[in-house]
Amino acid sequence: MEKIILKATVREELGKSACKHIRKEGRIPGVVYKDGEKALSVHMDSKDLWRALHTDAGENAIITMDITGGSKNTQKTVIVQETQTDPVNDYFLHVDFHEISLEEALKVDVPIQLKGEAPGVTEDKGVLTQIMWEMEVECLPTAIPERIDVNVSELRIGDAVHIKEITPPEGVKFLADPEDVVVTVNLPEKEEEVVEEVVEEGAEAAEPEVIKKGKKEEEEAPEEGAEAPKGGE
Repeated sequence: MEKIILKATVREELGKSACKHIRKEGRIPGVVYKDGEKALSVHMDSKDLWRALHTDAGENAIITMDITGGSKNTQKTVIVQETQTDPVNDYFLHVDFHEISLEEALKVDVPIQLKGEAPGVTEDKGVLTQIMWEMEVECLPTAIPERIDVNVSELRIGDAVHIKEITPPEGVKFLADPEDVVVTVNLPEKEEEVVEEVVEEGAEAAEPEVIKKGKKEEEEAPEEGAEAPKGGE
């Protein structure tokens, strides 16, 4: 696992105006949370933060945060809990970190990546639809996978991959419903409509035969007022 170090400084001034001032200096305000303890406000260089969150681990990166300022310098092991970005330029505005222990399991969302080519698409001209793009897992911080690989190389039209059909990495527990569908391969919508129309036309063609049969049965029925057979015959 790649070791990521992020330098940060205790943030003394709080509030929106202070955060705006910090951003103008090329730094990003943030908060470090830990269960049962008071949150610690910090700020860090925007470029350092970008590099820390753009490794192969993405936002699930385990970060060693070197914090200066305050009563004493300290070091915390953290993971990103939430990021706020500018909707226009995608710059970081604020980051929430969660302090963790490397010996305690935690729950995180891991991206799902499809592997291979489905013959239902390449040969049968079907459409592959990915329904789940990430999955919640539980594991130790050091066991967080970069992604969950899902093999689609055997999928034909009408096939699907469920959670229960995926083998989790060692030390990782899937928290999603085992019956949840991750990916499917189906006919294109237009072809499905044609199949439905053919089925409906076939049903309509069979209808006159049913009516004819009913008419024949009516002709074979005893006339009204005729004597019923005796002895249950």
